[in-house]
Amino acid sequence: MTLLTQDEQQQVADAIDRIERYTDAEVVTVLAARADDYHYIPLLWASLVALLLPGAVLVLTGWPSSGELLLAQWLTFIVLALLFRIPGLTTRLIPRSVRHWRACNLAHRQFVQLGLHHTQGETGVLIFVSEAERYVEIMVDRGVSTRIDNSVWEQIILDFTEQVRQGRTLEGFLVCIDACGEKLRGALPATHERNELPNRLVILP
Repeated sequence: MTLLTQDEQQQVADAIDRIERYTDAEVVTVLAARADDYHYIPLLWASLVALLLPGAVLVLTGWPSSGELLLAQWLTFIVLALLFRIPGLTTRLIPRSVRHWRACNLAHRQFVQLGLHHTQGETGVLIFVSEAERYVEIMVDRGVSTRIDNSVWEQIILDFTEQVRQGRTLEGFLVCIDACGEKLRGALPATHERNELPNRLVILP
């Protein structure tokens, strides 16, 4: 998985600059490689398989030695614990609900840590992406949500999520920013020149 290059990050920043000329909203973008390291997942699955598989073999084949069974369990656990640490495999072992829950938590933390809830007029907008989880979220402060219904963002999120699945994260960002800009310009047209938050893409490795 490769996060965006410096040139691609600049394209995202330029897109934010472009839309903020026409709206009072403060747009911040965040791209995370993954929402969690999920270190416990390989151990959990390796433990489960190590407990069940050798025991099933014993029942089916009449494995004579309990010592051999114990050894098989340990070997199974060690091999699978290492194998399941491969990022591609780890992600597949995690239930979608768990992946999205972790990504959603990270998005909410970023909203607070980046100060999107402290803008004048409460007009912060966060566009958050976690690539490993194929997760996209648009979070807005009260000054935006009172003017734009949250359902407006649903199709934009769905389109962006599909772009991320296809490995077209940059294109997804640019299209999403423009689509958000169109909605924000109508609901929160620019009334002053101000840039409270940086327009650069925040990268979380």
